[in-house]
Amino acid sequence: MGLTIAQKIIKSHLVSGDMTPGGEIAIKIDQTLTQDATGTMAYLEFETMGVPRVRTERSVAYIDHNTLQSGFENADDHRYIQSVAKKHGIYFSRPGNGICHQVHLERFGIPGKTLIGSDSHTPTGGGIGMLAFGAGGLDVAVAMGGGAYQITMPKMIKVNLTGRLRPFVTAKDVSLEILRILSVKGGVGYIIEWGGQGVKTLSVPERATITNMGTELGATTSIFPSDETTRAFLKAEGREGDFMPLESDADAEYDRVIDIDLDKLCPLVACPHMPDNVKTVESLAGTKVDQVCIGSCTNSSLQDMLKVAAMLKGRVISPSVSLSISPGSKQVLSELADRGALSDIIASGARLLECACGPCIGMGFSPNSGGVSLRTFNRNFEGRSGTADGKVYLVSPETAAAAALTGVITDPTTLGIDIDVKMPDTFKTDDSAIIPPAPPEEADAVEILRGPNIKKFPDSVPVTDALRAELMLKVGDNITTDHIMPAGAKILPYRSNIPYLSQFCFGVCDKTFPERAKAAGRSIIVGGINYGQGSSREHAALVPLYLGVRAVIAKSFARIHIANLINAGIIPFTFKNADDYEKLAQGDMLSIEGVFEGMDSGNLTLTDVTNGVKIPLLCSFTERQKAILKAGGLLRYTTKENG
Repeated sequence: MGLTIAQKIIKSHLVSGDMTPGGEIAIKIDQTLTQDATGTMAYLEFETMGVPRVRTERSVAYIDHNTLQSGFENADDHRYIQSVAKKHGIYFSRPGNGICHQVHLERFGIPGKTLIGSDSHTPTGGGIGMLAFGAGGLDVAVAMGGGAYQITMPKMIKVNLTGRLRPFVTAKDVSLEILRILSVKGGVGYIIEWGGQGVKTLSVPERATITNMGTELGATTSIFPSDETTRAFLKAEGREGDFMPLESDADAEYDRVIDIDLDKLCPLVACPHMPDNVKTVESLAGTKVDQVCIGSCTNSSLQDMLKVAAMLKGRVISPSVSLSISPGSKQVLSELADRGALSDIIASGARLLECACGPCIGMGFSPNSGGVSLRTFNRNFEGRSGTADGKVYLVSPETAAAAALTGVITDPTTLGIDIDVKMPDTFKTDDSAIIPPAPPEEADAVEILRGPNIKKFPDSVPVTDALRAELMLKVGDNITTDHIMPAGAKILPYRSNIPYLSQFCFGVCDKTFPERAKAAGRSIIVGGINYGQGSSREHAALVPLYLGVRAVIAKSFARIHIANLINAGIIPFTFKNADDYEKLAQGDMLSIEGVFEGMDSGNLTLTDVTNGVKIPLLCSFTERQKAILKAGGLLRYTTKENG
């Protein structure tokens, strides 16, 4: 039997385990990336391990999330990250250089290599044939130290593309179509490989949009072949030497095959408040729009921006709309300026934001109260925009530009605008904003600079054989990391200060939770299906850890979050019978006996002391995961393993 693209890369990087779906494998990591919202904690963890210099082929620290410096906190974090990078062999991408995924695709991504990043949208690298994973910061720290990345061997889905996209139908619409088919939990446990003749019609930026949005499916990662289109992109970046061809074997087998005819797609939109709430743009035509945001790691490439500029050229946006444009990198911004496209964007009335994540992570540009915001981003979770009652819709850049011009949701195919964008054969490259680390012989003299907002890693607690605690919070299905640990301009500056962050934990669900949990000292959370979906932020585990959460019981978990819980030393249990979720009430006293035996057998019993009900639970852990939990988390485990 032949191999898929992902299986080939896994096989060539396999450190331990076998490639049987469902079993644990360990793979060698070639590259890592961090961003500043998660990077400070990742580097604090790396320092704790005592490894003097990273052992990867390339590690890069990006500053792209917390770029709004309204106080000293973000600036201090950036200074800390830069000093750590200089000392420990990490390249540092300065603020303003661009969004990590866009810049990494341009300057560092290599087909056939492995990459993990402390950002859930790291699979963007799959657009050039990398096997790229989002992960918690602690997993990234371990990889930087030379450790393998441990995952469950995924199953494989192939999406077979035929035909060609019609004008104004885009890669974003392909992403929304697969979300419509699979839902936000339909990719859990799978790698999604894109193939078929239709792939040849998609550029690397279009492929990257699709692999970026694969994160919203819950997929382990997504990947495209590396072909002549990939070669042309790398050549334009001056990196043709990094090219290698990659394709699946003709007799490769997949667990599921999905066919999508590109010819038949139309402009789509994800309605509030979930990326899989997909409808046609035509069905919502005429809906009043207050705000439009174009950018993010999903849709901020030069190709996207040139199309938007062509639509805006010689036109003025609707007086009822506020439009922001965020180019994905300094390279993109420079190309727009050199071509005159930047002038077309500015003349339309758009507001130019810096090359950063910005509104996507809730860092400014929030909509008005109850406002409708069309965004070319990847997530529209409730409250993520910074406006609690904002209504965020996810669309393509072309659909976004059409709404900006008309003031209402508009199918861009109806405007009669012609956009013929030609990409350059060679990009203008300038790596002056990427600072290399100090050479090894100078590293000892580098001082690590820490600000007063940078607090220590929270103390974890080894799992005990018996657990008795109050059910402090009961939540429903599809609870996101934004529910657990919100982002936004008011909170993100404190990502390196877990005690301060704790007061916002689960604030979207229950503002009283932090105070109640801290007072109790030890507690349990109960959730529904797909608990912890969304971002890779390990803060969604570290903050509950700080507040005394010892276990989470759910119907099912998102991939990265369950790993983060284990890494933090919080034990995740799953209901054996999903209906038993209804038998538990917030405030009940819960008891679990024989935890160690249950971890070995995979089965144990929860007793609701308050009402006398007994509920069977599942806990399927590898030997390594058991050892991590018994040690009190991955940091304790790794430090112990390293001597």
